[in-house]
Amino acid sequence: MKHQLKYIRINLVFVLFFSFAFTGCDKYLDVNPDMRTEIDDIEKLSQLLVSAYPNRNYYTFAETASDNAEDKSAALAGHNDEPFVSLYHWDETLQTGNGTPSEYWDACYSAIAAANQALKSIEENDYGESTDQYRGEALVARAYSAFMLSVFFSEAYDKNGANEGLGIPYPLEPETTARPQYERGTVKEVYEQIEKDLTEGIPLLQGATYKVPSYHFTEQAAHAFAGRFYLFKGDWDKVIKHISEIYSDGNFKNKIRQYNGELYNLSYSEHNVEYTKAEKAWNLLLANTYSVYQRSSGAGNARYGFGENVKNLYTGNTVFGAAFRQRNGVYTAPNYTTNKYNEYFHYTNVQAGTGYPYIMAPILTADEALINRAEAYIQNNDFGQAISDLDDFASTRIVGYSKNTHGLTIEKAKTFFEETDDKKALLKAVLHTKRIAFMQEGIRWMDILRHKLTVEHNHIATDGTETFTSLTHDDKRRVFQIPKDAIDAGITPNPR
Repeated sequence: MKHQLKYIRINLVFVLFFSFAFTGCDKYLDVNPDMRTEIDDIEKLSQLLVSAYPNRNYYTFAETASDNAEDKSAALAGHNDEPFVSLYHWDETLQTGNGTPSEYWDACYSAIAAANQALKSIEENDYGESTDQYRGEALVARAYSAFMLSVFFSEAYDKNGANEGLGIPYPLEPETTARPQYERGTVKEVYEQIEKDLTEGIPLLQGATYKVPSYHFTEQAAHAFAGRFYLFKGDWDKVIKHISEIYSDGNFKNKIRQYNGELYNLSYSEHNVEYTKAEKAWNLLLANTYSVYQRSSGAGNARYGFGENVKNLYTGNTVFGAAFRQRNGVYTAPNYTTNKYNEYFHYTNVQAGTGYPYIMAPILTADEALINRAEAYIQNNDFGQAISDLDDFASTRIVGYSKNTHGLTIEKAKTFFEETDDKKALLKAVLHTKRIAFMQEGIRWMDILRHKLTVEHNHIATDGTETFTSLTHDDKRRVFQIPKDAIDAGITPNPR
């Protein structure tokens, strides 16, 4: 059955000349498609592709729904505002503002629309081989947005399942009518198209050059994305293959976040600036995202978020025998932040002091790639290689790291997690390491989905009584509901 997807607004005049400003209120096309700017030269094409990346992030809803959030109590929190309340209770989020699933849905489809317009322009113009890298970028960028939509708005891919659940609409052509018709398809079909785009796109990125590489899908970033994709798909050999191709010398250790190196002596205010700099080797892909996540009025002082118990886990002991060095901060206890993001402000009217807050979001990093490869090695029963990757990871995060003292062993993991099975103990080591290392980056929710982990949330009543609720692996609320306006346009909602 055909479904209607509201026409995604992508005013190309705006895209070309204001691609780093924010189109937060622009959800759908409000111009006749035939009146859009013609992409008739390579310069316009390259500028268009700047908009082929989501300009919103998933941190608020992915973190708040996960076990990286807790109830700090109404008395100790700075605010009890939406969307945090609905997200924490796993209710449908009716809001469409900053940090909501709906906003991210719109941003991803706007990015897909830009990628499709770029691909169409390449097809219609005789650019020759000079546009190979742009075609590759458009294909991989389209695959990335479709994949992230699938992660949040469809059931998780099951390596051993039929994957016949509802997928997400995957447009492959620029929209030319006011109400184009789309099918949601199945999760299986969506993954097949993602893999097709990746397989075709990555080779075209070889030798690609950009003024600021970390703002684009370079070959390295594409391999990191492929590693994440195949981790979801359960194709361990391809995870290892793609991630191993990120660096020709195989050296991840010197390229991941150097917490006990160049980040060590930075002040609190310097740390979040350096953390997301485009020049840093660990940032393979950065997205310029409209966001108030770092503010006290955002996640910082929200009742449901990074509180005392989560902070204790974040700064606590690891399977390696020591805590990871962190640069976390506090607004007013128990309202904490990892201090990973520096908010910038784009003024639209300097005199009036109005504009858009944004953060540079590290959406693909060398750190995640390395730890994903470690998991794939474990799944392939290559424990030695996995431990080597995990030790490299820990060596940059533990102050005074010593292989003799902090090096991981199977017995160490079994003891730490009170686990008798070698493989299960090492998988728990990976998941625990990732949860701490990528706190407030949305990665934990992805692991919850892949590993079918139960999430438990506490609830503190006004009299101090504490109760708990659980989100089990088969709970349909683990799939975020698609936006109401998309449902109103005819797209089948996710079952509840």
